[in-house]
Amino acid sequence: MTKHDKPERFSFADQDFDRKLPKDEDYDERLADLQRTLVAIEQAYLGSEHSAAIVFEGWDAAGKGGTIRRISAVLDPRGFKVWPIAAPTPEELKRHYLSRFWQRLPGKGEIAVFDRSWYGRVLVERVEGYAEKPAWKRAFGEIVEFEKTLVDSGTRVVKIFLAIDREEQLKRFAKRMDDPLKRWKLSADDFRNRDKWDLYIDAAEEMIAKTSTENAPWRVVASNHKKYSRVTAIQHIVDHLSAGIDLTPRPLPDAVREVAEKVIAEEGIEV
Repeated sequence: MTKHDKPERFSFADQDFDRKLPKDEDYDERLADLQRTLVAIEQAYLGSEHSAAIVFEGWDAAGKGGTIRRISAVLDPRGFKVWPIAAPTPEELKRHYLSRFWQRLPGKGEIAVFDRSWYGRVLVERVEGYAEKPAWKRAFGEIVEFEKTLVDSGTRVVKIFLAIDREEQLKRFAKRMDDPLKRWKLSADDFRNRDKWDLYIDAAEEMIAKTSTENAPWRVVASNHKKYSRVTAIQHIVDHLSAGIDLTPRPLPDAVREVAEKVIAEEGIEV
């Protein structure tokens, strides 16, 4: 989508939230393969001119945290960072809303994941009234230009929206109530905000239509079934980050091999 293109319509009503993995596909094996590729991607990025910003948005309890954990579990924090985005601080509110994201962008050779992102301006801030209408309407163009700047400078932008239906969300909230290790995720607002479900749907549909561009498209992932959601989201990330990248492991530098062989020989250790 260019500046003058009319955005394509997007509707959650057209989505099948109940997609599952094929019966003959092993989830654990598929996930392990994807995780190995993620490791190869990170190694290829380290020390290179490549960088990547991965954005996760979606409904509460849609599985953002679980998917991100399966990415971060295998990546080295020296080249990988997860940014959980909460409400802006009073100090951050004094500046342009994109300011705090500029500060968290990945450097050359790095990969960063945003657990919620700059899209808060056109989602929660819009629906909850934290941003006035002129501000959030203006944000569509600001975000498109922001992401274009990132892509033009060599940062790959991957945007994932995890979508569940209203009934599935309530089921997951109820399960969290009974899980001592997940209760902390719940708040009274999680239940009160369900009264604004249709407003959030409208906001997200407009967001996806207006900010899905050729270089930074949205990928909406049906997430009623967690295993399908995780591998589908990670597969999309792997495909985008590896395109045109040589993932062949780098050879051991001759200087390292020479010193290593000398030390091993001197100490008489069989390896």
